[in-house]
Amino acid sequence: MLLEAVYHRPKLNWSYAYDSETIHLRLRAKKDDLTEVYAFAGDKYIWNQSKELIPMSKFASDDLFDYWECAIKPAYRRLKYGFLLKSDDDEIWMTENDFSKERPPVPDRLFEYPFINPADVFKVPAWVKDTVFYQIFPERFANGNPDNDPAGVLPWGGKPERDNFFGGDLQGVIDHLDHLSELGITGIYFTPLFEATTNHKYDTADYMKIDPHFGDTEMVKKLVQACHERGIRVLFDAVFNHSGKTFAPFVDVLEKGEQSRYKDWFSVREFPLEVNDGVPTYDTFSFEPLMPKLNTDNPEVREYLLNVAEFWIKEVGIDGWRLDVADEVDHQFWRDFRKTVKAANPDAYILGEIWHESSPWLQGDQFDAVMNYPFTDAVLDYVVRGTLDAKGFANAIGRQLSRYPQQASEVAFNLLDSHDTPRLLTLCEGDKNKMKLAALFQFTYGGTPCIYYGDEIGLDGEQDPDCRKCMEWNPDKQDRDLFEFYRKLISVRKDLSVLRTGSITFLHAEEGGSKLAYERRLGKESVLVLLNNYDAGQTLEVPAAGQAWHDAMSGDSYETDNGKLAVKLPAYGYAVLTQSQ
Repeated sequence: MLLEAVYHRPKLNWSYAYDSETIHLRLRAKKDDLTEVYAFAGDKYIWNQSKELIPMSKFASDDLFDYWECAIKPAYRRLKYGFLLKSDDDEIWMTENDFSKERPPVPDRLFEYPFINPADVFKVPAWVKDTVFYQIFPERFANGNPDNDPAGVLPWGGKPERDNFFGGDLQGVIDHLDHLSELGITGIYFTPLFEATTNHKYDTADYMKIDPHFGDTEMVKKLVQACHERGIRVLFDAVFNHSGKTFAPFVDVLEKGEQSRYKDWFSVREFPLEVNDGVPTYDTFSFEPLMPKLNTDNPEVREYLLNVAEFWIKEVGIDGWRLDVADEVDHQFWRDFRKTVKAANPDAYILGEIWHESSPWLQGDQFDAVMNYPFTDAVLDYVVRGTLDAKGFANAIGRQLSRYPQQASEVAFNLLDSHDTPRLLTLCEGDKNKMKLAALFQFTYGGTPCIYYGDEIGLDGEQDPDCRKCMEWNPDKQDRDLFEFYRKLISVRKDLSVLRTGSITFLHAEEGGSKLAYERRLGKESVLVLLNNYDAGQTLEVPAAGQAWHDAMSGDSYETDNGKLAVKLPAYGYAVLTQSQ
């Protein structure tokens, strides 16, 4: 055994309460090094009567490590534990301090989970697991009320630029809710709706006011109510890292300088506020002088922003917040934010925009989830860019699963493109078969999937601003085949609960190849998913119980032969197989 590779520590994603009764233990080891792992666990106060060996299973792997896991329901909500590691005939006991050939005679030197205190359990909103999100960039979705158009509005469908407007608004969203219901959408994530000067609205002028080019508070109430009547949840976007140049406190500081009562609302390095060689004398988003960074260490700023967070939940009934540039805001503010939001609605979804490994924010005291860009990169590297083979992709997904507590992974926000990236179809160089294959994995994986508006009808676009085109509402210009694919995919995900909450095990992941097969399992229910990421047909053979299998996507049927299932897939083909009854 390579003991240097073995790793465990209490709390974080290694030892945590999954619910009020269950503790999950995890252990890392060198890939393919251990053949068996057991948790040696019991209650420290009645050790001799309670100690037992609990088998652990390998729940994930990456290119270097295996990750083992077990779930324990201790009778008294506390646990002393170590590990028994086996590699064929060799075995080692692991305690908190060392490795030993001898079983620990007493529990004193073992790891400890002191107690499952309800306040420490990371609780996430259960509804998110069953939700399919749809991201709307309001200015470009639909113009439902020309009377509130901004000055200089352009005809719908023109070339998007960073500073032009086409008149999209909230009435336009209401007018097209039938489109979302037909598709099967059950959640909308809106980019910012608050008053601002830009078309993207990430430069907030007034956090308590809907941008008049979109509508007003009564209109957004009407929209939220209409969504809720259709079973669609609503997620608002907020920028609490920075404001816009027309935010009243910043205007005051610009005018009065050090004499402004709001001078400490921002992170000013020196007065006067000016820009020298492209660098402002105050902190901003990037080096953008129009987006001054808010000082969330200031009690008045915290109170103002927390009131904003509470107001829109209570006043309008939104179902959660997506938080822009979340990793540049201090952790204590997010802890206060969570308390405020969950007090207003315990079932609200708190989603942070973080583009990298995010475990410091996913311990139950800040966010429920983050925008899962490591997932995005893995799928695109495998299907689109071709920089990962099937084995490398499986390893990337395994690594991602190992990073967070299970409940965080269950509500991860899984996207393939957004207003900040080139569109999926463009990344696929117009190849809709590749696009479908990427989406197929997205919708047969855990977490909550999100479609960027227009992807479902073939909207393309390069990097911002081109990815922010006007939605195409002319049926003759929509790709209805692509729409039907997404509609079917969403329907299959809704019909098969195992695709939403089951475990994932990779059955076949070729090293140097493109064929991938994995099982999603929930209790006795099993679904096999097969992918052919290649420009020619290939046959995948996987172990399978039972006699007959049915492809939920195509309707085709297959039979096993000596415990094996062989399925021929076309170029960039796929199958979602369930056992025939």
